[in-house]
Amino acid sequence: MITLTTPEQIEAFRLLTIRGALKMELAGMRHSKGFNASRVLKSQYGIRGHREEQLVKLEALIKELTE
Repeated sequence: MITLTTPEQIEAFRLLTIRGALKMELAGMRHSKGFNASRVLKSQYGIRGHREEQLVKLEALIKELTE
């Protein structure tokens, strides 16, 4: 079991979750409840562009956060 205790760890986990959802969107899958990873990245993180571009920017952000 892993415990996330710091705000940085929690944010990194959230970004990893969004990355997984974005990869699924790129594969053509959609969430039934209307969740849209691309929209979350635009509104909360200011990461704009096509989904492929967003994925590259998101992975750079994750790398920066985890170093």
